Amino acid sequence: MPTGGKQTSLTNMATSFMTSFQANGLFSPGLPPTPATKEPIRVFDLHVGQNLLYTPRAYESFSFAQLRAFSNVELVRLAIETRKDQFERLDWQIRPKNRRERRDGHLSNIKVVEKFLRKPDGVNHFATWVRLLLEDLLVVDAPTLERRRTRSGKLLGLDVVDGTTIKVLVDDNGRRPRAPLPAYQQVIKGRIWNDLSDRDIIYAPRNLRPGHVYGYAPVEQVIVTLNTALRRQTQQLAYFTEGNIPAGLINVPEGWSPDQLKEWQDWMDAKLSGNQAERSKLLWAPFGSKYQGFKEAPIKDEFDEWLARVVCFAFSIPPSPFIKQMNRATSETDKESALEEGIVPLQLWVKRVLDDVIQTDLGFDDLEFAWSVARDVDAKKQSEIHDIYLRNATYCIDDVLLELGKDPLPDGLGEVHRIYTGKGTLALTKESQALKETEASENNPKETSPSEAD
Repeated sequence: MPTGGKQTSLTNMATSFMTSFQANGLFSPGLPPTPATKEPIRVFDLHVGQNLLYTPRAYESFSFAQLRAFSNVELVRLAIETRKDQFERLDWQIRPKNRRERRDGHLSNIKVVEKFLRKPDGVNHFATWVRLLLEDLLVVDAPTLERRRTRSGKLLGLDVVDGTTIKVLVDDNGRRPRAPLPAYQQVIKGRIWNDLSDRDIIYAPRNLRPGHVYGYAPVEQVIVTLNTALRRQTQQLAYFTEGNIPAGLINVPEGWSPDQLKEWQDWMDAKLSGNQAERSKLLWAPFGSKYQGFKEAPIKDEFDEWLARVVCFAFSIPPSPFIKQMNRATSETDKESALEEGIVPLQLWVKRVLDDVIQTDLGFDDLEFAWSVARDVDAKKQSEIHDIYLRNATYCIDDVLLELGKDPLPDGLGEVHRIYTGKGTLALTKESQALKETEASENNPKETSPSEAD
């Protein structure tokens, strides 16, 4: 082995490391085994031959097909569609990345991006397009977009691709290969359809975990609860379709023979079965007959509410429609918490995806996508919040205008932060701060030393 240089320093470091362990010391941890060959770090313990399998998500506990099936359980489907509806009512805008800049200077580029996003795939409007994307995000966490380009390479559209057909590839170290190497394969009917790179598609799962290459969707997070809910619904359906417990029994007079019982049963069935008019009439029975009614099994109880709460919690929507009536204050609090915890993170995810498209694929690195303030928020409450922020100089006028989706005031009039008091307003500017310091020095002159006077 050559001496000196980097090799010597590495050898010395290894020797120093190994000698720091005392193999024979009292209660010693012992010398660690040395690797047969030094290998690069793997980001996770991948399966041998992982890329050889044709089926996407083959090593996960639940397949894409199972997640799709469980997403149609009523509680889950209602939660998913509710979340989609919340997104559809949101408005959006394209604005300068530097929020202090006016839109006027970027108007031509903003119009280009807005025209592209109005129908991102060239067919569906933005709201419908987002609903398609959210379906795969919430059900399988495999949202996929195809970058459809012209012959010259210009981005022509973003088509939503079924994420369950995409198999994720890994390199020897468990990392996703970078373009131009293929990072994905599309599998159609058990056949490798195409090799795809990051240039071809946008594959953007939101909830990745160490040791996994596929996302962890809300449906998978509550799949045991969904299994329970599905069996609960099957039991409730059987109560109305296949149950054999009658509403009650009639005790006939003592001494009746089996033939008399059958004759009475046949007569009752013929007269009352399926005849609502006859059921509402008074019916005379033989002397000694008694009716014993059964208490009906509960069709809905606290267990059903618990199932609804778990599902709603996974999708961050309020469980109010599925549980006993709460007071108004609690209901409003649950609604606000659900909006903050559920829809805002999803909004940020959509923004990150579209910002990459705008700044990388379309080439407008000075623009960004932004959601506008929801128009159905309590206007009085929102105005009170803005008023407080303006009065304590947390916001300036331009900040409020930008939050409402409007342009800043011209000539920088809205950039100045002001403190509002009972005696007037104080503008927080460098000039006002210098003036205050000058006034303070004039009112309280410093004593000068003899050397300074000279």
